[in-house]
Amino acid sequence: MWQGLVVCITLTAAGFGLAQLPPLANAGISPLVVALLLGIAVGNTRLAGRLRHTAPGLKFATRWLLRSGIVLFGLSLTLQQVAALGPRVLLLDVLIIASVLIAGYFIGTRVLGMDRETTLLTSAGSAICGAAAVLATESTIRSRPAATSMAVATVVLFGSLAMLVYPLLYPLLGMDEGLYGIYIGATVHEVAQVVAAGEAVGPDALANAVIVKLVRVMLLVPFLLIVGQWWMRRGEGGEAQAAGGGLVIPWFAFGFMAMVVVNSLVSLPAPLHDGLVLVGQLALTMAMAALGYETRLEKLKSLGLRPFILALTLFVMLLTGGFLASRLLMG
Repeated sequence: MWQGLVVCITLTAAGFGLAQLPPLANAGISPLVVALLLGIAVGNTRLAGRLRHTAPGLKFATRWLLRSGIVLFGLSLTLQQVAALGPRVLLLDVLIIASVLIAGYFIGTRVLGMDRETTLLTSAGSAICGAAAVLATESTIRSRPAATSMAVATVVLFGSLAMLVYPLLYPLLGMDEGLYGIYIGATVHEVAQVVAAGEAVGPDALANAVIVKLVRVMLLVPFLLIVGQWWMRRGEGGEAQAAGGGLVIPWFAFGFMAMVVVNSLVSLPAPLHDGLVLVGQLALTMAMAALGYETRLEKLKSLGLRPFILALTLFVMLLTGGFLASRLLMG
């Protein structure tokens, strides 16, 4: 297993190092994305062909490190943050997530003729929490690395665009700062992107944006439970179905919720808390590096422009539909 893990560790270290450079840091590009891109670059070189025993380590990273990272991600949230803005925030987030998922799956499979895996991963990343949602969904449905990489690429692209667009639109849309923060949190892809966009608008916008976004992240758990059963009923349960399992239960999702409860009720020492959060980030980054390393460019090319068209459509839907929903429910 060591050869694949050494590859992941090297790519992860390089990803964290490059993400600290001012151009990438100022753009809000996370180490996860840098590690993914480095993995794709290295995985398509002759060096990858010479390393013939990477598969066990890569599989360990994309399965166990990925799930462990998602569990530890729960230490970034608390139940108190969820309760702070009241039940209407939950309704807003549920409405936006459900609308984007349903519309995205219909447009991707029926209109654009995309495969179900890429469509579902792209829709989940747009609707819930960007790359983390893509990775969690991938772990539930066991999708192909190329589909996962394409979905991550699209949500990162349009989430980065959102960091620029939302602050520019703020003076034009007639919302007060707090309400605009709710709009940002309900519609921007990644947590880091929400922080960047909210901070550019103001402190009230930032506070509300982060809370609303974290509620969206928590809704990842019921989504995974639902999509696991739905995927199985469609006869696409993959390894779980082949093993004879009747249910697809993402147990790591319950671990995620357990960490949220622990973070809400137990005051961990700051060094321990920060260390566990960092370990989770490292695990997720190693998993992203492994996914990138396993991705072959010819497979990405075969997916064409349709995933980007789908992601653009969902971005416009979040921008416009999310604005209307935020005004109606929270205005």
